[in-house]
Amino acid sequence: MDAASTSWLRVAASTAVTTTPRPVVVGTRRLVVVRLHPGGPAIAVVDRCPHRLVPLSAGTVVEGRLRCAYHGWRFDGAGRCVEVPSLGPSAHLPPRARLETAAGVREEDGWVWVRVPEPGDATPAAGAAPAEGAEVLTNVATGLLRGWHPVSLSTEVGPASREVLLVGRSWTLRRVRGRVTADPAPYGLRERWGVVWLAPRQPVVELFDDPDAEDARYVGGWLAPARTPAPAGVVADNFLDVAHFPFVHTGTFGADAEPLVPAYEVAEDPDGCRSEQVQWFDNPNDPGVAAGIRPVRQRRRASYVYRAPFQLMLRLAELEAGAVKTILFFVQPESLASSRIYTKMLLSGIGGVERPGPAVLASEIAFEEAVLAEDLALQRHMTLTGLPLRPGAELHVRADRLGLALRRVLRQFVERAG
Repeated sequence: MDAASTSWLRVAASTAVTTTPRPVVVGTRRLVVVRLHPGGPAIAVVDRCPHRLVPLSAGTVVEGRLRCAYHGWRFDGAGRCVEVPSLGPSAHLPPRARLETAAGVREEDGWVWVRVPEPGDATPAAGAAPAEGAEVLTNVATGLLRGWHPVSLSTEVGPASREVLLVGRSWTLRRVRGRVTADPAPYGLRERWGVVWLAPRQPVVELFDDPDAEDARYVGGWLAPARTPAPAGVVADNFLDVAHFPFVHTGTFGADAEPLVPAYEVAEDPDGCRSEQVQWFDNPNDPGVAAGIRPVRQRRRASYVYRAPFQLMLRLAELEAGAVKTILFFVQPESLASSRIYTKMLLSGIGGVERPGPAVLASEIAFEEAVLAEDLALQRHMTLTGLPLRPGAELHVRADRLGLALRRVLRQFVERAG
């Protein structure tokens, strides 16, 4: 090889390329170089899973395959997808589930070289990063101004000024004679569920009311608000997604989760959607298990509710033990690179007690914070600046029905908002 050739770039020392994926930039493309076996040849593929466009440099090599960190999709050295865990071992894989590979890779003089694509080289494979403005919902999209958004916990607002950021714009909150005010004056401002909600302009969608009937008889508590660099749409999609449990939540509950996601239905709501799924889980803290009345492996009904733009709820009803956990989940699109997350737990029947005590509530909140931390760790690897709303920008499989519904509702929301 002519080292002076402009067609090739030296991207890494050979000793630095191992079975740990390494991101590199070649021309204008983000690639990942990796060896699928110790001492094996280096390969270079696009640093982006075609499913949800998560960087593959955040993934791992498992049994000679490059595995995505989000949903466990596996790819061979030629970029072919060889496994989609949510579909099961004998499923027909999507034919477009293929990675774009580098134009050329070789090792010479102790270095890994990658060829820069020439004009006329193959076009990007499925899952190419969507262009800005091409049906990509960012945190600063003007349509979001016509929605209700959480901007603070009620307990965070007092007589002193509190600056908040929403859709790239600033407001000053202050509590005057018990009432929250905002400057500049928005179209709407209200408190609900212990959250301050702000609508910059006349909203096209109202707040949902699903938790209200349950709130009075459940014990509730808030997680500390958390920030993520991921767009609010991506955060909402993550909350509705069930196929990532075995891969993202291995430190909490994911180790016992089944990779296969059975078919489920999604019902359309005005300005949102909902779905009920029966899931198997381990419930060692159920008193009935200790008493020998019930097995550890039990079923629960997971009811997901979504309302545009970023109001979400998950109710987990344990079918054998009778306990219920409701999670309210709201996302504030602050700026292009920041979203704030508000999470509230509502509990009933935990440990056989209708209204669990403070210790139980604190334990459940701590566990949910650990679950959220696992999602946030993955989101810090993401490079998307918005949620793609065009169906062809990502690959979708059966487990993604809620995510597809989310995108459809948000497209309709943006169209209505003008």
